[in-house]
Amino acid sequence: MPIFPTQYSTLSSTALQIFLQREYGFEILVCTFLLRGVNDHYQIETKDQKYIFRIYRNTHRSFQEISSEVFFLNVLKEKGIGISFPIRTLNEEQILKFDAAEGTRYGVLFSYAQGESLDMLSDQQLASLGEELARIHQVSAEITLPFERREYNLNTTILQPIHALKPILEVNSPMAVWITETKERVISKFKTFDLSKFSYGYCHYDLFPKNFHFDHENQITFFDFDFLGKGYLVNDLMTFWLHLSLHATFNKITQEEADRQFSVFIAAYRGIRQLHENEIAAIPYLSFGFWIFFMNFHQEHFDDFSNPFFNARYINQRLDLIKTLTDRYCRF
Repeated sequence: MPIFPTQYSTLSSTALQIFLQREYGFEILVCTFLLRGVNDHYQIETKDQKYIFRIYRNTHRSFQEISSEVFFLNVLKEKGIGISFPIRTLNEEQILKFDAAEGTRYGVLFSYAQGESLDMLSDQQLASLGEELARIHQVSAEITLPFERREYNLNTTILQPIHALKPILEVNSPMAVWITETKERVISKFKTFDLSKFSYGYCHYDLFPKNFHFDHENQITFFDFDFLGKGYLVNDLMTFWLHLSLHATFNKITQEEADRQFSVFIAAYRGIRQLHENEIAAIPYLSFGFWIFFMNFHQEHFDDFSNPFFNARYINQRLDLIKTLTDRYCRF
């Protein structure tokens, strides 16, 4: 009997351990399935090192997209920037191919980001984050990737996603009206900015503390560039601003402390790279697009990723959060 069609398989840790040992030439003591999320992740341990092996879903990333991510990370590593970087096999390959049940999937072995994710950062850590992000942006503003990645603009983060989310939004008609009105206000607000002064390049677009570690010497390592895409570089400052704004909104810190911490981060960034006041002013409006983009991403990938949580309760809570943050920080 032929194998029944599959849309999302899970590769065996045991088989993967044997396969990776052969490909990389070192003895693997532990291969543990770590996380089933946007992609699958395994923790790899040898006698002396740890690694993270990522298996991309074939409905999420193409070989070309992965190639550009790997290319970008290789350049950052060459520049001495603190990132989790791809490891080469004995044959000098960095992207491995797997004939999985659902079709071809690709995997990359990454160096381990030493340290841990911190919810609250010291001033020294805030400064380190700002400086190292500015160094990344120095590269991403100039680099040419072998294959293009997605673009983050008003069309791809607001207009297209809202159109796609229409059936979900219409269930909550008052919120649907608010989303439509706010969309128009955000777009009108952007017309007041001199966008020619905005730096443009490749963004991480998910720069929350879950995606960078600090070690015991406060050295920072960035990882998970899966959402790497082209757009205004201030998007990366926006995502960290969101982290602080959520803390203030949920009373983990005062608004004054959130503003102070963001100022420390911005000052360190500006010590390396120019940043215009209009770019900072645009941050709350860019955050509206961030939330809408990821709501639509959850809807698009419901079968393979978001079905454990993307339900009516989650959607209503997320819409309420978007409205709370927009009302609190946007000035129309």
